[in-house]
Amino acid sequence: MLYVVGGVCGVTQRGDVVYVVCDESSIIKTFSVDTLSPLRKDIHVSGMTNPRDIVVCSDGELYVADYYCIWRVSSDHSYVKWLPTESSTDRFHVDTLSVTSRGLLVTSSRDPASLREYNTTDRQLLHHVKLPGYVKDLFHGVETSRETFIICHRGTAESELQYAVSELFSCHHINDIHKHFHYISILFKFVFFFDFKITLLIYDYDMYVLDASPWRLLISSVAQLNRDII
Repeated sequence: MLYVVGGVCGVTQRGDVVYVVCDESSIIKTFSVDTLSPLRKDIHVSGMTNPRDIVVCSDGELYVADYYCIWRVSSDHSYVKWLPTESSTDRFHVDTLSVTSRGLLVTSSRDPASLREYNTTDRQLLHHVKLPGYVKDLFHGVETSRETFIICHRGTAESELQYAVSELFSCHHINDIHKHFHYISILFKFVFFFDFKITLLIYDYDMYVLDASPWRLLISSVAQLNRDII
């Protein structure tokens, strides 16, 4: 069994290596996919202070959310501060990441809660979605096959303490975002939620208001679900 000392903030896989980032650590830990044993390939990212998440994009690069910047780490362990999020005109923090068809989806949990999608080729900002004020915490977002976004969050029009999963049907018209902010309904058969205790909760499509705090989500077909279970 694998044990990682430290508060794990993100896990991803590239090839036969599992990469793990821990709270307040500048080290990306590496493990074997087959045995989960530690490898002597840990990556020290000088300047990384507060990693929150890690993903592998379609370009094969690792991207690490570091609260006020995003690092890009190549297969040869070279790295660069790919996207600073502090400037004279704007400042936002990065909490979680996910991969989209065009690049990288960046989640800011609060102050204000928002989504930003970037092209990983040229760092161009493709979308910037500010969510309704009643969304108090935004935990994670993923892209659907129709290029809309599913988000898990705390705060609804009914109660700021309510947890929910919602779909943004239109991310292009920021002024009309309230009109396009809906709870997920019958569009997907299964949605997976990972809560803080790292337990897997499977809800049918009509379960859009939650009692537990959903920290991560993944959309999968029934066929894929069956393959994963087997």
